[in-house]
Amino acid sequence: QVQVVESGGGLVQPGGSLRLSCVASGRAFAGYSVVWFRQAAGKERDFVAHINWDSGRTYYVDSAKGRFVISRDRANNTVYLQMNSLKPDDTAVYYCTATTGKLVIRAAGAYNYWGQGTQVTVSS
Repeated sequence: QVQVVESGGGLVQPGGSLRLSCVASGRAFAGYSVVWFRQAAGKERDFVAHINWDSGRTYYVDSAKGRFVISRDRANNTVYLQMNSLKPDDTAVYYCTATTGKLVIRAAGAYNYWGQGTQVTVSS
C-alpha cells in the first residue's frame, strides 16, 4: 500500500490561492487513484477531488468545480491540489489518500490509509 505525505497548507485571505502536495512514499502511484478529502472542525471528512494516476481523469465535488484543480507530476510522484478563489468555507484539514483502481469512491470510510493532513485556513 502506498503511503502519502501532504504539505502546502497555511493561512490565506478569502479569494487567495494555495497549492497542496501529496507525495507518495514506499511505492509509486502507478495503478492507483489519489483522492483529496477535507475535514472541518466538528464535521465529517468529505470528498474533494479524485485523479486516476494512469489515465489522468479527474472528478470534483460540486463546490470545488471551477476553483480547484487536481493534477499529477509523474517525475516527482506527486499529486497537487491547486485551490483558487478560496472561501472561508474551505477552511479544513486536507487529507490525501490513495486506492487501487479507477472507481471514484467518495466515502471516507472506504479508505484505510491517510496522511497526517495539512491545515488550510481561509480568513481575513
